[in-house]
Amino acid sequence: MTETQNPSQRSLLSIIFLSPNEPRLRAGWRLFLQTLLMILIGIIVGIVFIPLQIALEGTGFSQHSFLIGEFEELLVITASVYLARRFLDRRSFVSLGFNLDKYILYDIIAGIVITFIMMGSIFAAMWALGWLKFESFAWDTEPLSNVILQTLAFFFIFILVGWNEELLSRGYHLQTIASGTNLFWGVVISSAVFGLLHLGNPNATWVSAAGIFFAGLFLAYGYVRTKQLWLSIGLHIGWNFFEGVGFGFPVSGLDIYPLTHITVSGPEIWTGGAFGPEAGLIVLPALALGAVLIYLYSRSRLVS
Repeated sequence: MTETQNPSQRSLLSIIFLSPNEPRLRAGWRLFLQTLLMILIGIIVGIVFIPLQIALEGTGFSQHSFLIGEFEELLVITASVYLARRFLDRRSFVSLGFNLDKYILYDIIAGIVITFIMMGSIFAAMWALGWLKFESFAWDTEPLSNVILQTLAFFFIFILVGWNEELLSRGYHLQTIASGTNLFWGVVISSAVFGLLHLGNPNATWVSAAGIFFAGLFLAYGYVRTKQLWLSIGLHIGWNFFEGVGFGFPVSGLDIYPLTHITVSGPEIWTGGAFGPEAGLIVLPALALGAVLIYLYSRSRLVS
C-alpha cells in the first residue's frame, strides 16, 4: 500500500504538481494535459481530413459532413484519452469502464430502450397538451430506400457520438476529477463542463446549457450504478437517435433527419424551442423517469 507523504516532507513543486497519494500528476494537471493533447491531435487529424472537408464544402449540413466530423472526434478523443490514461494516470484504458464481459450488450440495449421510453413520453406529453402536431412519417413523402439509408446513417453517427462524448465526459473528465476530489464533485463538475461544451451548438442559450447539465447528471447516473460506461453509451445513443430521428425533435439545436414530421408550437420554456426538449422543462420529468428505469435495470448488479 502506498503511504501518503507528509506535506512537510514535500517540496513546493511536488505539492503543486504531484498527487500526495501516488507518483503521478495531480488531477487538474492531468486534465489540462489531456486537453492539450486533444488540441494537438485535433490539429493533425484536421490537416489529414482537409481534402474530405473541401470535397464536402458547400453541401450544407448533411449526414456526410456530420459523419466526417464525428469520425475525426473519434480519432482525437480516443487517442488523447488513451495516451493520458496510460502515461499520465498510469491506469489502463479498460479501467475507465470498458470491461469486456457479458453485460456489454445488455447495457447498451438497455440504455437505448430506456431513452426510447423517455423520448416517447416527451412526445406523448406534448401531443396531449396540444403543443405538438403530427404531420406525416418520412416514408409517406419519400422513397423507402432513402428512409432506410438515412436512418441507418444517423444511427451509425449517433453510435460515434455516444462513444466520443461518454469517453470524454463520463470517462476521462468525471473519473479524473473524482480522483482529485470525490465522486460527487466528479459528477457535478464534469456535467457542468458537458453543458458548457454544448454552448457552441445552434440555438444554444444558458438555459439549454442548464438542460444539458441535467442530462449530464442523468448520463453519469448510468456510470455510477454500474461503474462501467456501456450503459451511459447506450443511453447517449438512444437519446440522440430517438429525440431526432425517431420523434422528430431538434437534437441539441441540430436539425436531424426525422422519421416523424412534427410541428412544435407550445411555450418555449417547456418545449425547448429550436434547441429541442433538452432546453425545456419538459425534459426534467423524463429524466426522472429515466433515472428510475436505470435504477430498476441495475439494482441486481450494483457495484459498491
